[in-house]
Amino acid sequence: MPRYFFNVYHDGPELDEEGEELPDAQAAWHEATVTAGQIIQDLDGRLRPGKDWRMEVTDEFANRLYVIHLYAEEPKSK
Repeated sequence: MPRYFFNVYHDGPELDEEGEELPDAQAAWHEATVTAGQIIQDLDGRLRPGKDWRMEVTDEFANRLYVIHLYAEEPKSK
């Protein structure tokens, strides 16, 4: 089974050294969305305007397959 890696970038890189064996890229996408939702919930107010959060899903050959990107910003005043 192929191995997929879920690297998170917020205040610094959190590289997934272990990865997870999953049947295919669709299963990796599903895992990424579930895991991203849990991690974002666990940020518990630490995402600040002007900062971003992202998860990059790569395959075992380091090919980037998916990116989930969240960017916080304040509206510009008029």
